[in-house]
Amino acid sequence: MAQILIIGASRGIGLEFVRQYRAAGDRVVATARSEEALAALRELGATALKLDVADTASASGLAWQIDGHQFDTVVLNAGVYGPRQLGLDTPSEADFDTVMHTNVLGAMRVLPQLQDALAPGARIGFLSSRMGSIGLRTAHAGWLYRASKAALNSVMKDASLALAGKATLCSFHPGWVRTEMGGEGADIDAATSVAGMRAVLAGLMPADSGSFFNYDGQPLAW
Repeated sequence: MAQILIIGASRGIGLEFVRQYRAAGDRVVATARSEEALAALRELGATALKLDVADTASASGLAWQIDGHQFDTVVLNAGVYGPRQLGLDTPSEADFDTVMHTNVLGAMRVLPQLQDALAPGARIGFLSSRMGSIGLRTAHAGWLYRASKAALNSVMKDASLALAGKATLCSFHPGWVRTEMGGEGADIDAATSVAGMRAVLAGLMPADSGSFFNYDGQPLAW
């Protein structure tokens, strides 16, 4: 029985990670912001922790909440899309802060607190996006979201170096998924996306650390 931590599990992909890991018989700790979401996690048999990665006080309390755990797998899923603006449409300061604090600073707050709660050979997956790839980019819609995911990939890469020998890290493009963020017209459902990412995480080797993958394991360009 593996120990799993899902950061950002209130709905969509994060919640589906909880469902699938619990169905596999794993012990799951999962975070959410609202009492309603926390209750839904408990109904799935997960240990539910209240956490808002965009809030300094909330994020600073994660370490003591996971004290004593040794997680085999961690998924950093907390994220927001923000305004659906085209390139050169300047975001407001409030929108910039919300997206960057959640998608980038949130991971930078959480990661240091995980160090003592990782099992030997732990695997850590970051929910990024193909939209954050510079080499694959052919459009400019959602440029604030794109910037945040490019920055998140940088955070993952640095963390993979800092945790070398202790954990294996990677970023994921989860696919275009039918969630609240992805919309009903997206290509795949959350179950398909998560099943693929779980398989990739399970097969990660230390040499893969710092890589960027599609949900089905296809390597992606930065």
